[in-house]
Amino acid sequence: MSGEHETGDHLNRELVQLSRVMSCEKGDGDPMEDPLFILESGEVYRNPTEVKMSQIVMPCHANHCGELSVGQLLKWMDSTACLSAERHAGSPCITASVDDIHFEHTIGVGQVVNIKAKVNRAFTSSMEVGITVSCEDLFSSCQWNVCNAFATFVARRGTHLGLTVQLKQVIPRTQTEQMEYSIAAERRRMRLTHAEIITDLLSSNTAQLGIILSTHSSGAVSAERTRVESVELVLPPHANHQVSTFGGQIMAWMENVATIAASRLCNAHPTLRTIDMFHFRGPSHIGDRLVLKAIVNNAFKHSMEVGVCAEAYQGAGALRHINSAFMTFEVLDKDRKPRTLPRIRPEPVDGKRRYQEAVARKKIRLDRKYIISCKQTEVPLSVPWDISNQMYLSYNNVSALKIMAARSNWMLSSEKNKVSLYTLEENQILCFKVETHVTVPAEQAFHLLSDLRRRHEWDRHYQQCDVIIQADEDDTIYRVATPCVSKGGKGQDFILLASRRKPCDSRDPYLIALRSVTLPTHPATEDYTRGEVLCAGFSIWEESNAVTKISYYNRATPGVLPYISNDIAGLSSSFYSTFHSCNKYLEENRDSQTVLPPSDR
Repeated sequence: MSGEHETGDHLNRELVQLSRVMSCEKGDGDPMEDPLFILESGEVYRNPTEVKMSQIVMPCHANHCGELSVGQLLKWMDSTACLSAERHAGSPCITASVDDIHFEHTIGVGQVVNIKAKVNRAFTSSMEVGITVSCEDLFSSCQWNVCNAFATFVARRGTHLGLTVQLKQVIPRTQTEQMEYSIAAERRRMRLTHAEIITDLLSSNTAQLGIILSTHSSGAVSAERTRVESVELVLPPHANHQVSTFGGQIMAWMENVATIAASRLCNAHPTLRTIDMFHFRGPSHIGDRLVLKAIVNNAFKHSMEVGVCAEAYQGAGALRHINSAFMTFEVLDKDRKPRTLPRIRPEPVDGKRRYQEAVARKKIRLDRKYIISCKQTEVPLSVPWDISNQMYLSYNNVSALKIMAARSNWMLSSEKNKVSLYTLEENQILCFKVETHVTVPAEQAFHLLSDLRRRHEWDRHYQQCDVIIQADEDDTIYRVATPCVSKGGKGQDFILLASRRKPCDSRDPYLIALRSVTLPTHPATEDYTRGEVLCAGFSIWEESNAVTKISYYNRATPGVLPYISNDIAGLSSSFYSTFHSCNKYLEENRDSQTVLPPSDR
C-alpha cells in the first residue's frame, strides 16, 4: 500500500508526523531514532521494556495476493506488545485497546517483518505500548515503514484477572522517550473522550447526515447483502499463557469477516487501509464460542467502512460483547489505483445509524489529516476550527508544544536579569525558548498565564485580547491584536486557540499551548494584517513549593519574527524586559483569585 488516501491519517501517525517537523532528518533513516545513549558504565543504553520480533513471511501467512495477511500481522504485533508490557509490569497483562492503525505498505512472501515494541508510559494499572512495524527485503537490504500503533495493556495479578497491579513509573532516558512519555498522557485523554466526540458530532449534524442519506439511496446496493456472521470455537492454540483468548487472534478473526463483507459489496478482493480503535470490553476463554459479525456501514467514492464486532458465549449462556472495530477498505485496479465503489443502501433504524456514524468518523479522519498537513512553508498555517474537530485540534496543539519542549539541543543565545533566551535551528526552522524562575506556586502561575485577557498587563505586544469562544474548560479561542512594529505599517491580529493542561502526575508540567485557527465569523480585515502562530506556549514546572520554572516556546513564523528577530540577533533586550514584567506580574498576583473566561458558546 502506498500514499495517502481519502480517509486520512489516524492518531497513531500524528506523533510521527509532528516529530518529523522538529527532527533533523538525514537520509532515509528513522526520524524517531535517537543517537546512541551511553550509560556511565560505558554500555550503550537500551530501553529495558523494548522487545523485538522478526518473522519471515511464508505462504501460510499470506492472502490470495501473496501478501502478508493483516490478521497475521495483528497477531504478531499484539504478541510483541504484550511481552513488552509484561517485561515492565512483571506480571501477566491483557490487551485493553489498540489505537487507530494506518497501513502504508503491504508485505510480500519472502520478506521479513520487523516489529519493535516498548512501554512509553505507565499509569496506575494500565500502560501505553508503542509499536513500530517495518519490512525488510533480504535481496536488496531495503527497509521501509509499514505502520505504527499504540496499544493499551492492563496488568493483572497472577491468574486472578480481577486484581490489578500498581505499576512502577517509566523513566524516560532519551529525547525520543521523553517525547513519547509526554504525549502518551495526551493520547490517553483522547481515548477516554473518543466516544463523546462521535456522539457530539452526530447530534450537531443530524439534519445534514439525513440529507446525505436520502440523496445517495437510489440505485444503491443493500447493506444486507454484505452482512457476514461466523462462529469460532476457542481452542487451546488460540489462548495466551493466561488461558484467555489471545487478543491478536480475536483481531485476526475480526479482520477476516470484515474482508468478506467488503468483498461482497465490490465483488473483488479489497485492501485494508485503516483500522479504527479496537476496544476490548471483556475477556474470552478456552471453550467459548466467538460469534463474529460484519457489515458494510457506508461506501464512499473510493473507500468503504466495515463495522465488525465479536461476541462470546458458552453453552446456552447469553452473548457477551468482547470487541468492536471499524475497518476502511479500498479496491485497487491493475495499476494499484483505488476503484470507484457502488453506493450502499442501509437497512432501517440500526443501518441508518451505522451509515450516519460512518460519515461522522470519515469527517473526523479528514479533520485529523488536514490538521497535521500544513507545513511551515505553506500559507495559511492555521486550520479551520469547528466543534467537530475541537478535540483533535486541542490534541495537536498540546502535542506540538510537548515535542518542541522535548528537544535537547537548545543553544543558549543570551542571558540577562535571570531570563535566558535559547534558540534551536534545524531544517531551516527557527524556534526560540525563554526561561525564567519565579517565587510563585506553579498552579497559581498556570492560572494567571492561562487567561490571555490579562497578558497586556505584562506583555506590551498584546494590545487587545478578547474571548471569541470558550469551547470547554481547557480550550479557549481568542482574538489578539498587536501594535505595528514599523512606521506606517498596520498592526497584526491573531485568532489563537489556547489549550490548557494540568499535570497527569508529578512528572508532568502545567501546559498552555497556543496555535492559530481560522473562524468564518472572524475573517481578516483591512485594519490589521492577519498573523499566524504555528506552535507556541508555556511549560510550567514546580521545582519546589516556592519556586516555579517557566519556559515559553515559539516556533517562529513570518508573523512572529518581527517581534523577536532583534532579540535573537542581540540587537535588543525587549524580551528580557517583557519577561521581567511577567515575573513581577506573577509575584504581585500570587495570592489573587483567578477567574476563567466566561462561556460564549
